Amino acid sequence: MRRVTKLVAVAAAATFALAACGDSDSDTDTDAGGGGGATSDVKVGLAYDVGGRGDQSFNDSAATGLDKAKDEFGVEVKELEATNGETDAAREERLRLLADGGFNPVIGVGFAYATSMAKVAEEFPDTQFAIIDDETLKDVPNVTSLVFAEEQGSYLVGAIAAEASKKGNVGFVGGVNTPLLQKFEAGFKQGAAAVNKDIEVQVKYLSQPPDFSGFAAPDKGETTAQGMLDAGADVIYAAAGGSGGGVFKAVKAAGEGNWAIGVDSDQYLTAEADVKDVILTSMLKRVDTAVYDFVKSSVDGSVLTGVQRFDLSDEGVAYSVSNEAAIEPFTAKADELKEQIISGDVKVSAKP
Repeated sequence: MRRVTKLVAVAAAATFALAACGDSDSDTDTDAGGGGGATSDVKVGLAYDVGGRGDQSFNDSAATGLDKAKDEFGVEVKELEATNGETDAAREERLRLLADGGFNPVIGVGFAYATSMAKVAEEFPDTQFAIIDDETLKDVPNVTSLVFAEEQGSYLVGAIAAEASKKGNVGFVGGVNTPLLQKFEAGFKQGAAAVNKDIEVQVKYLSQPPDFSGFAAPDKGETTAQGMLDAGADVIYAAAGGSGGGVFKAVKAAGEGNWAIGVDSDQYLTAEADVKDVILTSMLKRVDTAVYDFVKSSVDGSVLTGVQRFDLSDEGVAYSVSNEAAIEPFTAKADELKEQIISGDVKVSAKP
């Protein structure tokens, strides 16, 4: 199995917390000087998904891996932001701008870049591209797919949710109803049922493709979570990017005995101070590790190619334990299930 460089979760989350929230139409140039004193002639371009750096979730995880690579290897970095409601043509132009500027590799954060990357990769055959959360371009020689077993990590937090629920009623809030997010939903429901076969799981998505605003709509997240709480849920898993902040706010307002579960980054460490205490755990999706490993391979001159898959066996997905007192009663069962998944004794379906 591919060797994955493991980052320390607490250190990564600290970087998330310090990340500035960028404007949706901004771009950032950083010089080649890394904190470690290393220098490299590699120029890395990174195109964010909706929400960008500062979303405290998916994009910030990518930013952390990029920051670590910059610091260690002294690579030059250019980051470009996405905007709500943009077209494939806009994403295409963003990728083309990076490739035409001599950035190699170029990384697209999110499956929304698949169509645009297919076209731009053909135009720039000597540039290595990577796309996170998509493997439809796996046969394109200069595109690397960085993908995750989200259903495995979501299975564990589903089990935790069912154990923590006093009402036998939990919720799943997805950002956008896509096959990718359905993997989170599938794992969550299976994990909850493994602990309580009679568990009720409420499922709501904030938007439907081609509308991707559900990843950056905390107001919708709050309203949706409030509806679930009113319908009896007492634990809600937010797999919704920046919209998760609204879910946390609703759970906080619901009072003691209600819990939220974060996603991608350790959101107990990155969320606003007034809501962090209701975040029981987070499903960690190590986009930081994927970005760092990919950039490192470029610096080393042996770039990772094809499909690179991250799962429980290499800590590509996991659950967080930063809210120590709250999560401690549920770790034994979660760790038992983790080992059963790794061994193959438990099979987790990616389909809801």
